[in-house]
Amino acid sequence: MHRNVWIILGIIAILAVMIFSSFIGSYNSLQIMDEQINGQWAQVENQLKRRNDLIPNLVETVKGYAAHEKAVFTNIAEARSKLSGAMNSNDVKAIQNSNNELTGALSRLLLVVERYPQLKADKSFTALQDELAGTENRLAVARMDYNESVKALNSKIRTFPTSIVAAISGIKSREYFEISEAEKAVPQVKF
Repeated sequence: MHRNVWIILGIIAILAVMIFSSFIGSYNSLQIMDEQINGQWAQVENQLKRRNDLIPNLVETVKGYAAHEKAVFTNIAEARSKLSGAMNSNDVKAIQNSNNELTGALSRLLLVVERYPQLKADKSFTALQDELAGTENRLAVARMDYNESVKALNSKIRTFPTSIVAAISGIKSREYFEISEAEKAVPQVKF
């Protein structure tokens, strides 16, 4: 009988160690995923800032050709300001909305560019446009990487028993960085 008690206690101890190890493994995994998302979000912000820094140069170049298009330049300046403010708040939704507004303002700027063919031949404008296009590509990749990490974390949090570990450790699901409905629309190409 004494031997049976030790066997039962041994089994309970082994189960307790296994459960504790599983908890620690899940906790550590969630912490790593959360940190990865923070790092990838920083990359998104980095690319947004890079784009924000390039825009004044682009605007100044275009201003020389299209001085009377003041409303477009004002809209871009306001959208940039809103994006900068949103980036300081670390609010994903606010950043998304401000980014969408800036994207729309940049689209209107490109319409202005279409009206001035000699501008397209200007080397500084072409270089700035290439930099901006490269930044947009890097931003798209950073946004995709961030969203993939958010998907992995959100999926893991929804599974059992990781959901319990997430609730205990305070890890919450994250928001995706989504594009606006306007950006999803198929562009019209006119010749």
